[in-house]
Amino acid sequence: MSSNFRSGFIDKIKAHLELLDPVTWISVFPCLAGGVMASGAMQPSIHDYLLLSALFIIYGPLGTGFSQSVNDYYDLELDMVNEPSRPIPSGRLSKKEAIWNWSLVLCAAVLLGTWISIHIGGQRGMVFAGTLLTGLFVGYIYSAPPLKLKKNIFLSAPAVGLSYGFITYLSANALFSDIRTEVIGLACLNFFMAVALIIMNDFKSKEGDAKGGMKSLAVMIGSKNTFLVAFVIIDLVFASFAILAWSWGFHILMYVILASLAVNVFVQIPIYSDPKNSVSFMQHAVDDGFGNAIGKSDVQEHNAFLRFQLVNNFLFFINQLVAAGLIGIKYLSL
Repeated sequence: MSSNFRSGFIDKIKAHLELLDPVTWISVFPCLAGGVMASGAMQPSIHDYLLLSALFIIYGPLGTGFSQSVNDYYDLELDMVNEPSRPIPSGRLSKKEAIWNWSLVLCAAVLLGTWISIHIGGQRGMVFAGTLLTGLFVGYIYSAPPLKLKKNIFLSAPAVGLSYGFITYLSANALFSDIRTEVIGLACLNFFMAVALIIMNDFKSKEGDAKGGMKSLAVMIGSKNTFLVAFVIIDLVFASFAILAWSWGFHILMYVILASLAVNVFVQIPIYSDPKNSVSFMQHAVDDGFGNAIGKSDVQEHNAFLRFQLVNNFLFFINQLVAAGLIGIKYLSL
């Protein structure tokens, strides 16, 4: 009995952790790191390292985990079609247990965020508290009725961009310094990049969305046109990034960003031409080099998106972190 109890307890903990969807936590980390770097104010002290760790915990396991848990709770019927192996539709967690899951991580995020806001104080503390609470609120109404922002792509994609790309940059910057004007520019770029990526990520649930009345762009205009819209947004983000880098005096970085844009366009063309089969031109390189790290989908368009995302995110995040570092160095010397 003791062995069965231990095994059941461990399985339950694993299911709760899966409900928080750990693979999604890392999506906010580059923006958090960029915001901290661009502040140019973090010191190599135990105090600042503890603040940094708390920041990553709040926006990773707690904040992002909260939004993922709420999403699974309110999307049970859709997940029974799209992802029946998830903890709630598979029966590994009850709906009541799911409520406890996202309620506890929400309370932990609010309590830890409140302590940090009071600790840093002043206008920075207000910015930190405001951005965190906004992110948590948007994370809830994204999935929860009656608003359920995810039902319409014109609301869902901006909500994700705001939470994952914009708020995280400002919050991380406010943790160590006043908001830098350049950080607002980087935050805006991340907002639009997140919008483009969430548009394509909806390929995985296209069938369930259509049956459930969800108005994703893939459902409304088809896969090929969805790729076109997303690619145009992404290319404009890179082009705007290059212009900003030039205006900030980072001329070499501007040329690197333009080269990254050229690589992206090279990858985009075959995907747009043949959304279902184009991924084969980079399939072996991905499988051999990364295995299951980026996932694999039975939906061919989503599979193509996952492979494109590997290239795009690497290029974008590397350039963004370099820019954030250069911004931080500039303020460090003042």
